[in-house]
Amino acid sequence: MVRSVSGGKYCVLSERELAQIHEAALDVLMRVGVQVGGEPFLAILSDTGCKVQKNGRVKVSPGVVADALEKVPNRVILHGRGKISPLDLGGRRVHLGTGGAAVNILDLDTGEVREPTLADLGDIAWLVENLENIHFLLRPVVARDVPPEILDVNKFYTCLANTNKHVMASAASPESARAVIELAEMVAGGKKELRDKPIISFVTSWMISPLKLDLKSAEVLATVIESGIPVALSSAPVTGSTAPATLAGLLVQVHAEELFGIVLTQAIRAGAPVLYGPVPAVADMRTMSYLGGAIESALLNAACVQLGGLIDVPTYSDAGLTDSKLPDIQAGYEKAANIILVAMAGGNYIHHSAGMLESMLTAAYEQFVIDNDINGMALRALRGIEVSEDTLATGVIEEVGPGGNYLTQRHTLDHIRGDEYYLPATADRMSRASREQAGGLDARERAREIVREILIRERPTLIPPEVDKQIRARFNIVAPRRTAE
Repeated sequence: MVRSVSGGKYCVLSERELAQIHEAALDVLMRVGVQVGGEPFLAILSDTGCKVQKNGRVKVSPGVVADALEKVPNRVILHGRGKISPLDLGGRRVHLGTGGAAVNILDLDTGEVREPTLADLGDIAWLVENLENIHFLLRPVVARDVPPEILDVNKFYTCLANTNKHVMASAASPESARAVIELAEMVAGGKKELRDKPIISFVTSWMISPLKLDLKSAEVLATVIESGIPVALSSAPVTGSTAPATLAGLLVQVHAEELFGIVLTQAIRAGAPVLYGPVPAVADMRTMSYLGGAIESALLNAACVQLGGLIDVPTYSDAGLTDSKLPDIQAGYEKAANIILVAMAGGNYIHHSAGMLESMLTAAYEQFVIDNDINGMALRALRGIEVSEDTLATGVIEEVGPGGNYLTQRHTLDHIRGDEYYLPATADRMSRASREQAGGLDARERAREIVREILIRERPTLIPPEVDKQIRARFNIVAPRRTAE
């Protein structure tokens, strides 16, 4: 069950700075515009009131942006199945989950890098199902053993077959997106059921920064928008290469790109549920390599949460990456710093918060378990300190009196068994002697043991056999059929 926790306690930008960035982004859209260069998007944007130039450049007035912001929903609810609580994206409610499209995975037994398989994706989905502080599954690895033409339906199927939590992923083409939506309708029980309670959503990298529409991805975006399924508008500029080198300059550009995405999607279908999805990134200016774990990334993503709040659109945020190649100290401090800041800012749908290493290139089984603890600590921080008649504890203070002891008090037992304290599963809080007697395992090894224990648990059949049979008759599903033990 996802307990609703809200952020908004951390503001990297002042109200004046937010207004400056917003106004600068509106100015960029009006004076610079976005390179579109393809039908039918030029016609759609022209009909909306945008200025379309002969070279395919589209300029957008502040009035057109304002009209789109009137249409776009300020709340999106993503559903799971079974007893999974919906993810209520709006306000400053915080949810943390997986992300990325890692092309490598660290083998659980050998620790060596290898290509991920569809079986890995299923196992990770089952891990996520069992880790309470990972609220959703955004497909984290690319199954390298599945042909590209059937990858999308198989990755969505595999995720849905192994977790009840909400599933998000990309689609390579409009046809593939339609196939995935049809598959999800079969799992959900029908078209209306899926629209009313979307158990899947999509992410589209529809923008080539700086300020150029990716026509192929935009076709996928349009297909999803027309279907009524929620979609995250992912735009990922990098400082000094595809965006200005200054953090404020990047924010101006990515905010302009996102505003344009909202204009486009609302022109396609007014009221379409979208997530404001900046994924700003930092480059090492010495080598121009991508830095996933930079603290500046946390600042940028926290600022983007504020910008999403300024226009009152739910946010798709990024936190939890690291440049480390292993689940080590560097991974821990980079992930924790990024996750806590973006969560404190109030990111609604924070992806990449579990499992990723090597700036999205690699995933590790044990890292999901470690990150579940980092997420748990962040969520505990967001809940703050409850102040009530009970927690002020004046009665028990009086009862114990000076020089007394609280260990045997009912008040103590009630609160240590509740959620006053977060207890990390991978943390070492034993004495040195007890640790040595227990085998002297470090956090990574303890996490590996937890992974192995979860993976051998009996898995329920999450897709009913009759539905599974229909899906396999309709699509080329290569994942093995799962039946109840």
